Amino acid sequence: MRNTLKATTLESKLPLLAVEHGCIISKDADITVAFEVSLPELFTVTSQEYEAMHGAWCKAIKVLPHYSVAHKQDWFVSENYKPELQKDNLSFLDRSFERHFNERPYLAHKCYLFLTKTTKERMRQQSNFSTLCRGRITPKELNHEMVVKFMESVEQFERIINDTGYIRLRRLSDDELVGTDKASGLIEKYMSLTMDDVTCLEDIDLDARQMRIGDKMLCLHTLSDTDDLPSKVSTDNRYERLSTDRSDCRLSFASPVGLLLPCNHIYNQYILIDDHDENLAKFEKTARNMNSLSRYSRSNAINKEWIDRYLNEAHSYGLTSVRAHFNVMAWSDDTEELRRIKNDVGASWQQWDVCHGTTLLTVRHCSGRQCREMRLIFLLRKVSILSSSLPPVSLLPKPIIGVVYRPSG
Repeated sequence: MRNTLKATTLESKLPLLAVEHGCIISKDADITVAFEVSLPELFTVTSQEYEAMHGAWCKAIKVLPHYSVAHKQDWFVSENYKPELQKDNLSFLDRSFERHFNERPYLAHKCYLFLTKTTKERMRQQSNFSTLCRGRITPKELNHEMVVKFMESVEQFERIINDTGYIRLRRLSDDELVGTDKASGLIEKYMSLTMDDVTCLEDIDLDARQMRIGDKMLCLHTLSDTDDLPSKVSTDNRYERLSTDRSDCRLSFASPVGLLLPCNHIYNQYILIDDHDENLAKFEKTARNMNSLSRYSRSNAINKEWIDRYLNEAHSYGLTSVRAHFNVMAWSDDTEELRRIKNDVGASWQQWDVCHGTTLLTVRHCSGRQCREMRLIFLLRKVSILSSSLPPVSLLPKPIIGVVYRPSG
């Protein structure tokens, strides 16, 4: 019987070329530096501390050069609590505490930050891109001076974040990325969607209906339109369940898709830094075109007004325009549980807007080849890439304006 399954090796499709000197080198000459991020514990951060951490992320993002990508990845994996009863100095209460929580399930959190230096051509690359029409494979911008400048900006980024005292960045070594004979690396764990050591990678099935990694079935949720964005965002919100009239318990704006989402999932946040002056010039041209076409359609006049407000904000406050993308990737090995997870993730996205009493969010569920990226251009006034501590985007005290939707396809 003839086998019609289209199968290939992971080595031929993996976009990574090598890991050297703590840097991940892609086959398109992109350079990535990885960090492990230590965040404050849940329910221990005040509103002022959220603002301080938020400002530190803004300062750090601004030191990165053009055509850089800041990717913050938060892992939330269900595990069972393992007591530490082997310690000799445990008191009676300590031992009772350890036994009480023995084998109880909880959501373990790991956070990583990836800073990538790419090129202008790669930042706008789409899925139908091919290198056959190019004269050279290696980008022209790739040289020793560019690499040195990027590594200096990465060191500045790390120092700014560590100086806050609330967040700690630790750079990952080569062994922590690719693994050793005794322990698995971060790349292996990501390809298997597990935080445990893996001895062998599992098969990856990219079907038109669903994506599988071994027995794990994946679903991806992302905001599919700018109309789905909340009208206002903030660094933190009041958590009513643990708050009283005299005490105020604060949680981050993105906490509904973080630790408050009770399933195995990864929350990805991308900040793409383009050439700010070039972006504003494109908006100026678009505004002139909208103005000339405003007599034919009222929607053109309204769009022109929004773009003018966007440009006025940028020039008045000296803000930087960036692009952003956020998604939640969840998985399960049970079909019924995956259906429940899809509903839970959609409800978590909606909580962002319910908190402000505005229109509900609509979330597009993507799986397999149907996954789409949403690219936004917005002002970097208080942009944050924190998930369990800060919101993904904050433009306080004004609502999001001048957001332009650019579909990836």
